Amino acid sequence: MDAYPLAMAADRDIHRIGGALAESSRATGFTLVALTYVAAGLAAAAVVAALRVGHPLLVAFWADVIATLVVFAASMAVANASLYDPYWSVAPPVIAAGWVVWSAGGDLGAATGRQWAVLLLMLVWAIRLTANWAVSWRGLSHEDWRYVQLREQRPSGVPWWLVNLAGIQMMPTLVVFAGLLAVWPAVSVTSRPWGPLDVAAVLVTGGAILLEAVSDRQLHRFAGDPVNRGRIVDVGLWRYSRHPNYLGEILFWWGLWLFGLAAAPDWWWTVIGPITMVLLFVFVSVPMMDRRSAARRPGYARHMRHVPALFPRPPRDD
Repeated sequence: MDAYPLAMAADRDIHRIGGALAESSRATGFTLVALTYVAAGLAAAAVVAALRVGHPLLVAFWADVIATLVVFAASMAVANASLYDPYWSVAPPVIAAGWVVWSAGGDLGAATGRQWAVLLLMLVWAIRLTANWAVSWRGLSHEDWRYVQLREQRPSGVPWWLVNLAGIQMMPTLVVFAGLLAVWPAVSVTSRPWGPLDVAAVLVTGGAILLEAVSDRQLHRFAGDPVNRGRIVDVGLWRYSRHPNYLGEILFWWGLWLFGLAAAPDWWWTVIGPITMVLLFVFVSVPMMDRRSAARRPGYARHMRHVPALFPRPPRDD
């Protein structure tokens, strides 16, 4: 018998087995993530029950911290820090919903239009962003490259658990909670009627979600085409901004701040939330992505000179 058909058949078997193992890893990974987040939710609920007489803002903060510690413990147990990744998008709508329930006295029928607008926009954002993570995560064998880099490049003598807890998990939790500070007045102060600032908040927040969705889809389509392997994404929104998805995320938090400002102008100081988001993306996320792209793709340094990092504009010519 000709060896070529046998080799082809063997190759197909290997790919089939490899695909089955990959799917098994994904299924196992997502099951573990689900169980971890259920445990984190139960731990947070226990904190809420124990501190029920405290201010809802502080109660939510401590529940958030404890839930993060549960996810951290699970990530250390399976040696994969990416278990934390969906926390960024899962926790905020849960916290906001808890505040709405508290504000409405448990009667969601009494919720105001502003409260519903904030909740629905946050839910749409959370579902889309979590789904985007789920599509790209391949299971327990897959850890975000940034975490791998942090593990390999951490200073001598600094334990990995500390880097994982402080830099990968607790820091984002605190940054997101800073962003949520504006959501508290937006969903708890109901004395001010719906106004022009609310309309602006809807437009900014909804537009931010759309910007993220479109840019992520354009990126996935570009990366999924074998013709573009090794190329720099420069189509659609990516032609005018190197990180339009990051810009969308930043604008989302500014939109939530506008909701808080519309509900309670005295809470203007919660602007520290979206400002913190700007600092995170400008000084951490964008530089890390740019350094990686410059190391992997020839011509990326030139691309950086011609296309802005965040705010779009027509690309410059040589």
